[in-house]
Amino acid sequence: VQQSRTLEIRIPAGVDAGNQVRLEGKGAAGVRGGPPGDLYVEVRVRPHRLFERDGATLLCEVPISFATAALGGAVEVPTLGGSVSLKIPPGTQSGKAFRLRGKGVRTVRQTAPGDMICTAMVETPVNLGAEQKELLRRLERSMSESAVHSPQADSWLERGRQFVESLKSWLH
Repeated sequence: VQQSRTLEIRIPAGVDAGNQVRLEGKGAAGVRGGPPGDLYVEVRVRPHRLFERDGATLLCEVPISFATAALGGAVEVPTLGGSVSLKIPPGTQSGKAFRLRGKGVRTVRQTAPGDMICTAMVETPVNLGAEQKELLRRLERSMSESAVHSPQADSWLERGRQFVESLKSWLH
């Protein structure tokens, strides 16, 4: 007799997408009156709005203000065990990754949790008032006097110059 039924399943902590949970004896009826087979349930993990998972490692993007990136400071970062303070050093560039040891996920085969990788995302200010715009213009003028304030721009320009030179030598 074919019938449907609802089963309650205990999902162990740390399972990941694609893992299977075996329910012994809950599968199809056995051949010629034999015991029923096993039922395998494949786990699908819904995406989270803050975290991405890579095995035992949790990944997240942390928005930081322009001022915090330039001057340094601290930001509160949510973790699975509650918020922690993440120290941001002065001169932090967008894309800089910070490792929080032991703040990741425990997997089925690991007893210790993995790490959490927080990637700093520097937010550009929006909806500026006239005074704020003028302050940024003054800052821009004072910084344009020295290239030491733009570490990536110098290397980017140098790489561009080298690329153009290599094209010239290749064409001749």
